[in-house]
Amino acid sequence: MRTCWLLSSRRREHMREIQLGSHTVQSHGVKVAKIHKYDWFVVVLLMMMVVTLNVIHPFYRFVGKDMITDLKFPLKSNTVPVWAVPIISVLLPAAVFLAVYFLRRDVYDLHHAILGLLFSVLITGVITDALKDAVGRPRPDFYWRCFPDGKELYDQVTENVICHGDKSLLKDGHKSFPSGHTSWSFAGLGFLALYLSGKIKAFDQRGHVAKLGIVFLPLLLASLIGISRVDDYRHHWQDVFAGGILGIIMAAFCYLQFYPAPYHTDGWGPYAYFQMLEEPRTSGNATNASNQQPEGSNNNRLPGAHHDNRTEANDLESGRS
Repeated sequence: MRTCWLLSSRRREHMREIQLGSHTVQSHGVKVAKIHKYDWFVVVLLMMMVVTLNVIHPFYRFVGKDMITDLKFPLKSNTVPVWAVPIISVLLPAAVFLAVYFLRRDVYDLHHAILGLLFSVLITGVITDALKDAVGRPRPDFYWRCFPDGKELYDQVTENVICHGDKSLLKDGHKSFPSGHTSWSFAGLGFLALYLSGKIKAFDQRGHVAKLGIVFLPLLLASLIGISRVDDYRHHWQDVFAGGILGIIMAAFCYLQFYPAPYHTDGWGPYAYFQMLEEPRTSGNATNASNQQPEGSNNNRLPGAHHDNRTEANDLESGRS
């Protein structure tokens, strides 16, 4: 019984995949974009929020004389530059989406993958930057940002630091929690991992464990980026851990907004693709129902009408007699 069910489900799945290639950017791209025009407006709004949150100053948390000892790690350059984070977390997954599109020619998949990725990264960015500004936790290298010449200066009453370092370095020095590199990486590469797991059917119950290696590659890259932030003394380990959790959660939420779960039978395609396939069936059923209803009603009326005519004729004959 289970074998028959698996065969029938795979046959249905194969029939659905036959439709691939008939919905391209040229034929359906504008239509799909118009349907989601408000979603793209939200994307632009999120971009503006990310820029605004980066411009405003964070909360300058109290750093006492007894606390500065834990913040004396050396001021190093970034192993992963800031400009490389959008390339890794956005452009790299987008390149994979484009490659899949050229193979399958499904504009629904391409559009929803890019839109879901942008939502994942930008919502994560807004939450990350908002928390950075609100918490204001000093970075592990805060000492050398505050006292670049090594000459310490404290308030005589509160013993709070009186910094004389570069203002831009001090501003960034109060943005330790959570790690933006890590949250962005897990938001983008985590979304890519879910996307790949659905496309290669990693959870199809056939036991091909090798597929998981492909799924884990983006997560491994995101983890290495997070570890580099601790190695560069730009973040405490708690910042990286929180950033990773935030990014992967948002990736899962945004992915499931557009795609079934990777372990689902239809996990290889977006919801919109299957909804598009169901539209002709629904409209066809509605048309058949509307066509059948008058026929049934006429059949129901004709015997009654014939009976009424016969009754009237009998009355007339009885009247004549």
